[in-house]
Amino acid sequence: MPDREDDMSIAPLSEVESLPAWAIPPKEGFVAEDLDRLPGIPPHTELIDGTLVFVSPQTNFHMSMLFLLESELRRAVPADLRIKREMTVTLGKRQRPEPDILVVHVEAVTGPGQTTYRPEDVVLAVEVVSAESEIRDRKRKPELYAAAGIPHFWRIENTEGHPTVYVYELDPATGSYALTGIHHDRLKLDLPFGVDIDLAEIDDL
Repeated sequence: MPDREDDMSIAPLSEVESLPAWAIPPKEGFVAEDLDRLPGIPPHTELIDGTLVFVSPQTNFHMSMLFLLESELRRAVPADLRIKREMTVTLGKRQRPEPDILVVHVEAVTGPGQTTYRPEDVVLAVEVVSAESEIRDRKRKPELYAAAGIPHFWRIENTEGHPTVYVYELDPATGSYALTGIHHDRLKLDLPFGVDIDLAEIDDL
């Protein structure tokens, strides 16, 4: 007589067939173009190392920080650059992460149907670290951005409800990011363009 536990561990064929196309990865992994063609894929899905990464519900800190940054960067950005929020960058065949905020060259913006940018389009990538994405935001994604040649990267941490901004610049000799500053109360920089952001304003959002 078949073991009941063994029987329960195998999903019926009808259940497998009813799963969405993205629920079972292909043998060789997903590729960047799959994010545009997989039906029913959750919003803001990323592709990292050929694996789909889904976004968890965001915290109030995360969303407030994005609002503050986006608003202030739009005020400061020069005419030849644009601010984009939660858009993917296609870094390679199996790499299509979605930074929280991007600064891109104006000529890279091609129209309302655009879904991704190339690394050479990007001047700055920003990640606001969430509890579920700590390893990706602190380690893997900066490695990918640096290897692709994105010149500036900011990582923002939640320090007891207040933002700490780690600012990095690409070292072309090593192909990796060098930390150029840690900012707690005010983010005042000249590169990639002049900004002066009062980080304490997050308390009013």
